[in-house]
Order: sequence, then structure tokens, then C-alpha cells
Amino acid sequence: MRILAINPGSTSTKVALFEAEVCVRSESLAHSSEELDRAARVWDQLEMRKAVVLRFLRENGIELSSLDAVVGRGGLLKPVRGGTYRVNAAMLEDARKGVQGEHVSNLGCALAMAIAEEAGCPAFVVDPVSVDEFEPLARYSGHPRIERRALAHALSIHAVARRAAAELGLPYREANFVVAHLGGGISVAPVKGGRIVDVNDASSDGPFSPERTGGLPLQPFITLCFSGEFTEQEMRRFVMGCGGLVAYLGTNNAAEVERRILEDRDEKAREVYEAMAYQIAKEIGAMATVLCGKIDAIVLTGGLAASDMLCNWITERVSFLGKVFRYPGEFEMQAMAEGALRVLRGEEEPLEY
Repeated sequence: MRILAINPGSTSTKVALFEAEVCVRSESLAHSSEELDRAARVWDQLEMRKAVVLRFLRENGIELSSLDAVVGRGGLLKPVRGGTYRVNAAMLEDARKGVQGEHVSNLGCALAMAIAEEAGCPAFVVDPVSVDEFEPLARYSGHPRIERRALAHALSIHAVARRAAAELGLPYREANFVVAHLGGGISVAPVKGGRIVDVNDASSDGPFSPERTGGLPLQPFITLCFSGEFTEQEMRRFVMGCGGLVAYLGTNNAAEVERRILEDRDEKAREVYEAMAYQIAKEIGAMATVLCGKIDAIVLTGGLAASDMLCNWITERVSFLGKVFRYPGEFEMQAMAEGALRVLRGEEEPLEY
């Protein structure tokens, strides 16, 4: 079965062609700043990105009629449970409106549908960003005007939890994991019987990351907000973009931080980097309590999972909870293709949005 996966990013559109589970061709299609600047809104980039994907298919001799499905990245839709969804009119409208915010991932379903209509095959999205499988207690924040949100790296989290279950020989729907996605933002989630039943909001809570503050002490933060020193937009950048390693060390590049530690013997860099590992481990421990300590494994994934230094520090603190798996890198394209494949093979029913 032939599946085309499409993942729109801020400055590029990733495409990959799969023959069943095997990726046979992939490319990151870059978009110039001039192309992007011509679009007033993200949604206005749709036709430009569609044209680039169609050009990729032509240049690689891939006939549209040969595709069995097209799958796109699921964006900030209404809260939904995890799974593979058929793209329909309601999904396209919510993505266009940006019901939970405007984000480039909202284009994923529209690109999938646009290509699928020309190919005469179904269009899907898998585990969109807005997957919400929270249990009721997880929604409480401490004030009724602020409910905890289920926004996380759901696609990656489900993908690596499935992989860990397979390695352990366990049915995914009967296994429990704590998964830490370690990237520009850090999401730590307890996965209970195939559901993400809690997770920190990587935009405002949890461990600090290469460029985000994570959770901050509230009283000093409120004082900063009303100090007159920052606008609202500057405060948003303060916590997302200018926090974490950027704030402490002036870089979001973990490899550069490790170089400073190993080559320059920079003790400040070491302490900050270890503090990030400490906070990640602490969050894993907290999420283990959601599962009452009944954990089959802890899973570390994302770009930072490639760091032996960081992961060794984390593992030292959490290995008492169970086996630790490491799956460095991103698995989004593979996860999207596999989600569509499960539906095409009749292993799962497609969900309706």
C-alpha cells in the first residue's frame, strides 16, 4: 500500500512516500521568506504548499493514481481522542478558523485532502496536536477559570509508546508508560492503556527546555508582568522563545552547551544543563504517580534524546521506576503513515471528526 505523508512546518513542508511501513522517498521542501510573506494568514499558504507537493510528486515520477491514502499532520482542532481521523468538511472548517489557535499544522488536513481529491483516495490525520484523553482529575489547575489543557506532542508520544509496547511484547492497549518528548518544548505524559491521560502543557508548564521557561514561581512572575518593563507580547516571548537554555546560556543548541561543558570546562553550563535533566526527571516521577507506579517502561524521545549526557542524568534519577527506553529523533512521518496503514488494513476503524 502506498501512502503519502505531509507535515507542514514553519519554513518547509516535509513529504514522505511509504510502501507499507517502509519510507522509500522523503524530502523537506523549503519555502522562501518571499513566498511565506505573501500570505497574510497561515491558511493563505495552502495553494503554494500544495503546488510544491505536486511538484515533488511529478519530479519523482510518483503517479497520483498510485496512492492508496494521503495523511497530513493534525493541527489545533477541537479536543479529540487519539486515533486516525478521516478528513471531512467540519475538520477543514475548524482548521481554517483556528478554533484553538492559528498554527502551520492546521494546514496538514487541508493539504492531505487537496492531494487526495486529485488522487481519488482517502485523506487522514493521525493523533492531532489537540488530542485530549485527560481523565477528569487531570483537568484541575487550582482555579475554575483556568482549566489544564491537553496540548502535547501527541503524535510522537503515541508512536514511541507503541514501539516500546512492541519491544516488550505487550498489547499497546494494556501497557502503561511515562513518555518524555524532549525537544524545543518538553512534554511528559503518562500513557495508560494507549491513552495520554495527563501531560504538562509544554508552552507554560513542566520542565524548562532549550527555549522555554516551563513552570515559573507565580508570585515573582506576576510581579514581572505588572512591572511595566514588558508588553504582553514580550512576556509571551519571555516564556516561549527566550526562556530555558536561551535565558541562562544564550543558546538553544544543546550540542553547543555540551561542547562548553566538555571542552571549556564551563561549570555554569554544566549546572544549567543538569538542572534541565533534574526537572525532566522530577516531572517523570510526578507523572508516574498518575499511574500509581504501575509502569512498564519510561520512554525518552525527541531530538534531545540523542544526548548521552542529558539522558544519563535523567536515567540515574528515574531508573528505579522501571526500564528506560531511548528513541532519539522524530517519528512523526512514520507515525502518520502507520496510522493510515492500520485503517487501510482494517486493524482500526477510522474516526469521524
